[in-house]
Amino acid sequence: MFTKILIANRGEIALRIIRACHELGVRVVAVYSEADRESLHVRFADEDVCIGPAPARESYLNIPRIIAAAEVTGAEAIHPGYGFLAENAEFSEICTRSGITFIGPDPEQIRAMGDKATARRTMIEHGVPVVPGTPDIVRDEDEPLSAAEEIGFPVMIKAAAGGGGKGMRVARDRRSFTKLLRQAQTEAQAAFNDSGVYLERMIERPRHVELQVFGDHQGRILHLGERDCSVQRRHQKLIEEAPSPAVDVQLRERMGDAAIRAAGAIGYVGAGTVEFLLDSKGEFFFIEMNTRIQVEHTVTEVTTGLDLVKEQILVAAGAPLSFPAEGFTHRGWAIEFRINAEDPERGFAPSPGLITTFHPPGGPGVRLDTHVYSGYRVPSNYDSLLAKLIVSGNSREEALSRARNALGSFVIEGVHTTIPFLADVVRDARFAAGEADTSFLERFMAERAAPEPQLPAEET
Repeated sequence: MFTKILIANRGEIALRIIRACHELGVRVVAVYSEADRESLHVRFADEDVCIGPAPARESYLNIPRIIAAAEVTGAEAIHPGYGFLAENAEFSEICTRSGITFIGPDPEQIRAMGDKATARRTMIEHGVPVVPGTPDIVRDEDEPLSAAEEIGFPVMIKAAAGGGGKGMRVARDRRSFTKLLRQAQTEAQAAFNDSGVYLERMIERPRHVELQVFGDHQGRILHLGERDCSVQRRHQKLIEEAPSPAVDVQLRERMGDAAIRAAGAIGYVGAGTVEFLLDSKGEFFFIEMNTRIQVEHTVTEVTTGLDLVKEQILVAAGAPLSFPAEGFTHRGWAIEFRINAEDPERGFAPSPGLITTFHPPGGPGVRLDTHVYSGYRVPSNYDSLLAKLIVSGNSREEALSRARNALGSFVIEGVHTTIPFLADVVRDARFAAGEADTSFLERFMAERAAPEPQLPAEET
């Protein structure tokens, strides 16, 4: 087991990893930018190192500075969390060359799933269903247009080197295709330094369902059930739950087998997530694999009773998976809400600033992962996530009831947050019935913005 781990991240995930390390008796090194000097992850770490100015490229994305911090403090391993360098194959490679264990998959596995076109080919070779589309990257104008017509409109144009909705466009007809292709390529180049895109058939109103997978160095790979991440805005998830309201026992078994085949295709080691689109007929299609811990890993922890971050650390140290061979079934229901410093009334514009009041919710079945406190200043340099509110119950109905109470008693003042918006979503009859698909939030927001109908004046 390691004696000291450096966390190459910030915010709530850094605190989450600190807690796991301390439970394992491992000392922690925090790194921070000048903007995060007062962050709680710095306060609760055993050691801390400032790695640069506020911009991420000069601090949390600066590989030489992070490696230097690990070497100076004697850290034997680095946990990247999620975001920043978590899926950077070069970073994983440099860690290994520097004699530091990267807590995550090896560089080849990251590269295999990081290039979406390569991942598609790999899935096809191993019998994992994929959305019909181009087998390789398309770059010029004539080839993509003919490929789009062969696939059939509407088609998705997707960046080969990234995710998170960047470099992604939906072309609904031949006339708009070329313009949208150029936009996607330009955005992909800016976000990932790679303009390559590929095409997929647009599956109308699917659900986004992902499977948590875990592999060890002994060659064992298991899945821990599914999460439903269909409530999303511009491909950014806002609410996640486990299990999925749309998945029964037979479908879970089929999706789980496919997820294990996907991870096994690259001999995967560590925590990963295989993501699928699920259509109304119960057919599912691979879209990508994330080679890291997910923001929403919490709902799987709640419904399985496992600590996935501790398991990551143990596996990286060479231990076999502690899970039983038969895997796990969900116990009860859990729902996660991402609380962001954003103003939903202004198109979810970021809302940095000083938090003047912070009153967290509590009660049975309520978990809060956060780095925020009263007097904390939300910087403008990073992702706007303030907290993850996780509620659970013996049933989905009980979890929803607790969610309404928790969101209603969660007070953050000084900045705008998504709390009121999420409270409205939870009260929506379609969400309560488990009917949300990936276009649900778009419809919900359009209805929310529509003016109230005017009643005719009474005649006198």
